[in-house]
Amino acid sequence: MISIDNEDKRSFYFSESIKNTWNARELERQINSQLYERLLLSNDKKSILAVAKNQKNPELPEEIIKDPMVLEFLGLKREAAYYEKDFEQAIITHLQDFLLELGNGFAFVARQKRIHIEGDDFFIDLVFYNRLLQCFVLIEIKTHKLSHQDIGQLQMYVNYYDRVEKKDFEKPTIGILLCADKNNAVVQYSLPENNKTIMASKYKLYLPSEKELLKELKKELESE
Repeated sequence: MISIDNEDKRSFYFSESIKNTWNARELERQINSQLYERLLLSNDKKSILAVAKNQKNPELPEEIIKDPMVLEFLGLKREAAYYEKDFEQAIITHLQDFLLELGNGFAFVARQKRIHIEGDDFFIDLVFYNRLLQCFVLIEIKTHKLSHQDIGQLQMYVNYYDRVEKKDFEKPTIGILLCADKNNAVVQYSLPENNKTIMASKYKLYLPSEKELLKELKKELESE
């Protein structure tokens, strides 16, 4: 049994486990993957606890989407190189675990979603829908360091979904670049200043320690 001394942290896991009907194994995995700390990398504590306790609905993707994402359940070796199609297949094979990692309210819609634009075909890696945010969530997998071309590609997909697929009652489409590494400055300068729909999230193929996450947080803050 895992003991949690921090009251806010304990309250967060208690609320999330009830809301998501986690079993003992799932709860232990979320604690070991430092879920609370990972959300804190991009959110304030009050907002996290309010969403967890159903005191408010999430309004921003940062309130439920984690950076980094921990994908140890894929069983991929972190020192190996992978093709993006192999990475995608591993996610589909472990879709239930991936949905758990994505967070609250996600439902799978499609993989390699074909969109046709003026005679050209494009394929979106993964499409989800989030019932809490009431929007489509598009995920592009990049097994390399993120480039501004990757961001432009995802922006086009998001624009297409907003203009063609989204209904009037739904909120703007969110795009997530799931990448091996990123330069926050490149991400910021490649997007409009008021951007709220495109996110870059690094993936980790192993369970991080609290020390590693603190190091990651320091690195993120220094790069802003």
